[in-house]
Amino acid sequence: MRDQARITAVLGPTNTGKTHYAIERMLAHRTGVIGLPLRLLAREVYDRIVELRGPSVVALVTGEERIVPDRTQYWVCTVEAMPDGLGADFVGVDEIQLCADPERGHIFTNRLLQARGLHETLFMGSDTMRTAIAALEPKAQFLKRERFSELSYTGSKKISRLKSRSAIVGFSVENVYAIAELIRRQKGGCAVVMGALSPRTRNAQVEMYQNGDVDYLVATDAIGMGLNLDISHVAFSALSKFDGRRMRPLAPNELAQIAGRAGRYMQPGTFGVTGEAAPLDEQVVEAITNSRFPPVKKLQWRNDRLEFGSVDRLIRSLEMRTDDDWLTRVREADDLVALKALSAMPEVDARVSTPHDVKLLWDVCQIPDFRGISPGEHAGLLEAIFSYLHDKTNVPNDYMARQIARIDRTDGDIDTLSKRLAYIRTWTYIAQRKGWVVDENHWREATRAVEDRLSDALHGALTQRFVDRRTSVLLRRLKQKESLVADVNDKGEVTVEDQMIGRLDGFRFRQDQTASAEEAKTLRQAAIAALVPHFNLRADKFYNAPDTEMDFTEQGGLMWGDQAVGKLVKGSEGLKPMVEPFVDDEAGADVAEKVRRRLQHFIDRKIAAAFEPLLLMSKDETLSGLSKGFAFQLVEALGVIPRDAVANDVKALDQDARGQLRKHGVRFGQFTIFMPLLLKPAPTRLRLVLWSLQNDLSEFPEAPPPGLVTVPEVKDAPEGYYTNAGYRLAGQRAIRIDMLERLADQLRSENSRGGFEAKPDMLSITGMTLEQFADLMQGLGYNAEKGERPKVKAVQKDPPQETPPTEVPGDAPGEEPAPTPQEAPVEQPVESPESPPTEMPDGPEAASQEPEIEIFYTFTWGGNRGAKLRHSGKPAGKSRPKPKGKGGRNDKGPKAQSYQARPPRKEKPIDPDNPFAAALMGLKDKT
Repeated sequence: MRDQARITAVLGPTNTGKTHYAIERMLAHRTGVIGLPLRLLAREVYDRIVELRGPSVVALVTGEERIVPDRTQYWVCTVEAMPDGLGADFVGVDEIQLCADPERGHIFTNRLLQARGLHETLFMGSDTMRTAIAALEPKAQFLKRERFSELSYTGSKKISRLKSRSAIVGFSVENVYAIAELIRRQKGGCAVVMGALSPRTRNAQVEMYQNGDVDYLVATDAIGMGLNLDISHVAFSALSKFDGRRMRPLAPNELAQIAGRAGRYMQPGTFGVTGEAAPLDEQVVEAITNSRFPPVKKLQWRNDRLEFGSVDRLIRSLEMRTDDDWLTRVREADDLVALKALSAMPEVDARVSTPHDVKLLWDVCQIPDFRGISPGEHAGLLEAIFSYLHDKTNVPNDYMARQIARIDRTDGDIDTLSKRLAYIRTWTYIAQRKGWVVDENHWREATRAVEDRLSDALHGALTQRFVDRRTSVLLRRLKQKESLVADVNDKGEVTVEDQMIGRLDGFRFRQDQTASAEEAKTLRQAAIAALVPHFNLRADKFYNAPDTEMDFTEQGGLMWGDQAVGKLVKGSEGLKPMVEPFVDDEAGADVAEKVRRRLQHFIDRKIAAAFEPLLLMSKDETLSGLSKGFAFQLVEALGVIPRDAVANDVKALDQDARGQLRKHGVRFGQFTIFMPLLLKPAPTRLRLVLWSLQNDLSEFPEAPPPGLVTVPEVKDAPEGYYTNAGYRLAGQRAIRIDMLERLADQLRSENSRGGFEAKPDMLSITGMTLEQFADLMQGLGYNAEKGERPKVKAVQKDPPQETPPTEVPGDAPGEEPAPTPQEAPVEQPVESPESPPTEMPDGPEAASQEPEIEIFYTFTWGGNRGAKLRHSGKPAGKSRPKPKGKGGRNDKGPKAQSYQARPPRKEKPIDPDNPFAAALMGLKDKT
């Protein structure tokens, strides 16, 4: 009957329906077997037949999957896994042109020569196989299939210009990932298809592409093997590939196999190049579009009549040559490399003694190197598997469990998950082999479950990395001509089709910067269309908001809560700044004007409250003449003027004019003319902003922290900064204006000619150390002479017993305690008779108790020589007059006096009962 079986070769380019025809022919028979080049394609065909016949009669057999129902009628397999000797009515082999493939060609050639159906045998593939098939199988009939749609060449295009429903083809994992990342940024995302993916991951990625979630597919040449996808354009990113041994250019028929995936059924397709790929030659383009390629002249072949008498005999049979002109011996395959490596191991050689052992070793060597680490690593794994199978007849459960547990993890990036998927395929392959494990069903389910988990995790990782969900959804809506609807929540977040695209910052839309340039314009249009009515509602809410919700920044910004809504700009006068609102043009002029008016009201009221004394003075009509002019200067200076800047004007003011100004809170200090109320933190902060605006500063200086009497010098401070900040620079620190005047009041009572020392009150006012105070005084024009002296310690006395408390006279107004005479003798302490005499140490101990040394400064007026008296960040241009008080230029008084801190000793009252009382009292009266 086999001699009467029909052998047919259905040949033609892609998109001719060859695979579909083969499925129809197989289902026309009671039983059938079909071999396919890829595990992915086998799964696709299996699913199609299950839909037509149900799962109970359809088997799927690949290296890593084995689904075989009890009533199997139709077998869907990879070409390597096609069962022998089934006696099926139909046998089909797809992509038969792979007989010429350097790696797998000998498997396809074996099926061409050996695989036959009882009633029908069908070979599908390229027309380049016609001559070879006719020569090797003279009884074969040929059925030519024409392409359903036209395929045309479009030349080179940038990836950013590729139309939707395009597939970009790369020939390495790195290249595929790089292209996918670029597509995500420019087009919103893509699906990724590679031969190394599991069917579950591949199907999930393809489904994402097929349902329109993404419009681009990035793949390896795996899509050229019969995968039916809705592709309109194929773009090659490279024209060469690594074939396992070397980099080589792709042949025209290989390019055609991939390019032919463009166009589905009757829809025309196009192909071209992109990226760094050079444009195709005209001859190559013509060959692809017309499906005219040189015929295959040599088929890869390996002897299938193997001898298992010994390992050497097996190797010789595998390396046997053929005399057939159409056949050429295949290059050394991976399984033969593994066999030679294992046979050289002493552990393996000692175990191989029978043909059964040789056959078992050969079966183990055919485990594919899914991991791809190195031949040595792969050989080590095969040696362990062979040892278990030889010694224990199966792979132990605990060993399988350990290996699988190491892989059963779904954390990690794409590369990590891909490696784990490759590793689990090894154990899936072992579990599929009959008799290699104790409980085949258990381990098949266990390895399949791990693969499914890893597949789902890999799909998720690929999607997360290479798909922008927001962009893909929006582009799909645009493609479907649907209007986009935007929404704004209470937080100001703007969403379009439930996808976050930006946020509303005050009255400006801040678009998400991750959107591509092509997408950004569309997104903004959709967002603004929804935001226009929201802008008006928001403006009404802002206009009615209280001033407490608003504030200004130290750089002149205007805030509504935490949102910037405008900024201050220079006005005609210092106390009359203008505002510039931050409002998008799309919001409209009415919204912008409403925001501007509200901000102007806010800042006007802020200035009126902070500078109320100054504004009242400027409106006082009773001021006239010099007082009115001086008030005008004070308003222009925002309430603070260095005295040396208006020294002549101050001298010209009579007491009446000064009195009029003092009624408004103006203080005429020795260093500064100012209004104390305007030195508070709030007016100071606002004054610095207004002053910075009037002086056109690009960066506004910040106000010193409130509450500090002195602050460090600010480097590169602009001229006028310290005055407007309410400070005066003296030395390395600046002192607050009001505290400087208090210090000046104390300095007036000192002998500045003869010299004086710092009093505790002076240090307390400034909050400085003695060294810092000395630097401050030098900055004010004083000389500071440093000296050292023994420190005088206060004498500790025992508290008096039963002594009535000493009465301290109260300080009456205007009274001063009488100073102790300078020549008064120092009282020596009287020893109590109850106390032992104090022993003074002598010798080395006495030498060690040296008096403690203290540092002191003597200050004298220096006539401003070498002084660092500055109020605006620069040295003062005029010499300061000598301070008034003791020791002045015309002071002829005595030298500095010393005062005793101890009050005068009070005399004891005379006891009237004492017999000598009268005599003593009389003596006192005479004295």
